[in-house]
Amino acid sequence: MAAPLRTRAARMFLQHEASVRLGHVGMLYRPPSESDAFVLQATIGCSWNHCSYCVMYRGKEFRVRELPEVLEDVRTAGSEFGSDFEKVFVADGDALAMPTSNWLPVLNELSANFPKLRHVSCYATARNVLAKSPSELEALRAAGLRMVYMGPESGDDATLKSIVKGSTAEEHVEAAQRIKAAGIRNSAIFLLGIGGVGESSMRHAEESARLASLMDPDYLSALTVEVIPGTPLEKKVARRRVEIPGPDGILRELRRFVELAAPTKAVFRTNHASNYLSLSGYLPQDRERLLSRLDGALNGAVPLRPEEMRGL
Repeated sequence: MAAPLRTRAARMFLQHEASVRLGHVGMLYRPPSESDAFVLQATIGCSWNHCSYCVMYRGKEFRVRELPEVLEDVRTAGSEFGSDFEKVFVADGDALAMPTSNWLPVLNELSANFPKLRHVSCYATARNVLAKSPSELEALRAAGLRMVYMGPESGDDATLKSIVKGSTAEEHVEAAQRIKAAGIRNSAIFLLGIGGVGESSMRHAEESARLASLMDPDYLSALTVEVIPGTPLEKKVARRRVEIPGPDGILRELRRFVELAAPTKAVFRTNHASNYLSLSGYLPQDRERLLSRLDGALNGAVPLRPEEMRGL
């Protein structure tokens, strides 16, 4: 009889131990839903690294780690606690940028060393996806890549240009379609507040809902922008070239997004620590329930996360 998996907390501790032992470079970031995954650092930094709001990889020069080093990390981790993890998240910022000739042996080595493995995922940009051919993406799926997390942040091209995202809304749609055709699940992430205030705030919300509908992801989430010291966004805010909405404005953006977004059936969450309000359900199936909770938050009946409790 196979030994049971350790608790989520125990797996998170093992991940911390692995980070120290394997000499991971800098902070490792992963989506909330991958909190119990083993994080394999196959790339360092982000291949784009120009987004105006993001500080996570600014101290790292992008590079793909040498394949033998990565494979050795997989074998080391597998020998020590491979049976404790069903999920692996491949880091850093957009690991799909790694050549397919590196990805395939990494996925094969993961399968060989993590006997209970059922899910491998990574962050990706639209640029990463479109740089790979359909046959490459199909090969990655066959070897074990199950999901990519892609953050358009906005569906409004003016906002995308302002935050230096590097891809248009149309390119995000094309990337999502290519992922879906390969049989890889897609988690799309949008960023509340990044469009500014007033008319641009509502345009950002409405165009983001439109893009979420066209991308038709399996999972959909919204985070809330935070102005991080050292980012271009911080400088814009300090010079009053950009204004970030307050809690009421953020909730109104979120309400408009939930009201309009119409993917086929996406798991929708706002459980990230940056958000004022946590929502969970399916869109569009649970739209009315989610809107009711949002209305309660807007009229003060549902409490918000205190400012001091928000974070990355």
